[in-house]
Amino acid sequence: MTTITINGKDHSFNGIDPAMPLLWALRDHAGIQGVKYGCGVGQCGACTVWLDGFAVRSCQLTVGALEGRVVTTVEGLATATLHPVQQAWIDHDVAQCGYCQAGQIMSAAALLERNPSPTDDEIDAAMAGNLCRCGTYGRIKSAIKAASGAMTASALFYNAMEAEELSA
Repeated sequence: MTTITINGKDHSFNGIDPAMPLLWALRDHAGIQGVKYGCGVGQCGACTVWLDGFAVRSCQLTVGALEGRVVTTVEGLATATLHPVQQAWIDHDVAQCGYCQAGQIMSAAALLERNPSPTDDEIDAAMAGNLCRCGTYGRIKSAIKAASGAMTASALFYNAMEAEELSA
């Protein structure tokens, strides 16, 4: 049995092959459908999730190697409101067919967690492993820049209501 924390909740995977890719464990056993199968060889990025806070390809990770680890999918990215990257995706009409979007969003959010103000070259490098068959790369970059601005701006302001909730 393997237990993995997925989106803040422990999931035990009993009776499944420990060599099963995380992608299929998420979709078929945990019922988490945001993560997509694209290529199965880690080249397209559609299956991107966070493992302990780092963007990884879930089609390349086996369930048996993940005991006690923390996985975040696109469903777990938002809290009370959409994550700034998710909101920017909507505001910039990034999705066309939408198939690659969960992986794109997870990679973009991982970039901004580590580098809140990336340059164009840094965005290109971070997103290079995520393919978009519809070619919305310009909108993807615009959305990442907008999310970066929103995240940077929100960090500058003190939220008295949030501080009050934390102290309660």
